[in-house]
Amino acid sequence: MEILRIILTQSSANYKKEETVYNKMTYPLPPFSTIIGALHSACGYRSYHPMDVSIQGKYESMHKKTYIDHCFLKFTEDDRGILVKMKNENLLSTAFDKVAKSKVQGSSFRKDIAIGVIDRELLEEYRELKELAKKLANFKSKRIDKVLDAIKKRKKTLSDKKKKWESNSTIFKMISKREKEIKELEKKIKYRFKDYKNKEYEIPYSKFASLTTSLKYYEILNNVELILHIRSDKDTLTDIKDNIYNLKSIGRSEDFVDIKEVCFVDVVDSIEEGITSEYSAYIDYELIKNESVYLRLGDKISANGTKYYINKNYVIEDNKRIFQKKKVVYTSLYSAEVGSDNLYFDISKEKSYIVNFN
Repeated sequence: MEILRIILTQSSANYKKEETVYNKMTYPLPPFSTIIGALHSACGYRSYHPMDVSIQGKYESMHKKTYIDHCFLKFTEDDRGILVKMKNENLLSTAFDKVAKSKVQGSSFRKDIAIGVIDRELLEEYRELKELAKKLANFKSKRIDKVLDAIKKRKKTLSDKKKKWESNSTIFKMISKREKEIKELEKKIKYRFKDYKNKEYEIPYSKFASLTTSLKYYEILNNVELILHIRSDKDTLTDIKDNIYNLKSIGRSEDFVDIKEVCFVDVVDSIEEGITSEYSAYIDYELIKNESVYLRLGDKISANGTKYYINKNYVIEDNKRIFQKKKVVYTSLYSAEVGSDNLYFDISKEKSYIVNFN
């Protein structure tokens, strides 16, 4: 069976585990979904092309890298975090100007209590908006609401009067006309206040946001070597081979790849002598369980390793990605002698590989 073999290296990589937050832990090898997604992107595919992947490799060492995580609060708070003004209020990004920073509990940007001022001009703009919000609320409660309440009562009076007259009578029509005028006045008052509040307060104030920062960590693999075997239809494999140099990174966007080899190879399901791999790999759990793959430490011993449920491909259900997960064991120093439906051998003069498609 002819399949595609890709050998690549990365000086650094993080294959993030989905459930980790403060310390972004990494898988020891990229998940199947990461490789499949990267290959689809390199080929410019917009729909899923079925493929199976064998992933093996090794890395030299691992270290932790610190970074500052920026988190925007759901609401702009006056007493916590860092007050910032966004360059674009529709995008929560790092494009912002810092205004002031709270120092202790009980801080207030509006009242200038226990804060460190970074931009006095922007802070004054924020305070003027907070003061305007207070004035608008006061104006609404003391003026607008009273007028609207009087209009509501007047509409009720007119509605009651209409009930006393026939709908085709002159007085009924006069009352209806007056009722319509009052409703238009009510609508106009509401619209003018809402429009003024939106333009003078809500839009300018929406540019301000509360930002918190925290120290978090990445686990970084150093000097990674990956050997990928891809099984798919001939056209898809040819597309991958022709577009492999569009593959710029695997993992994070800064985890660049260096393609060392891409070629078609034949894999076989039987060999005269067993092979012991020099690489770590994701091996199907059933192959471990059935001892089709084992450690060669004198006698055959079932392979040990770390069990993972690794994402492969997904379907969309209720606008959510539902991943198909593969039950695998991450292991090293493993051997195999006889192939199966998904277990093959890539035999070459320079090096031979155990290939387990998932």
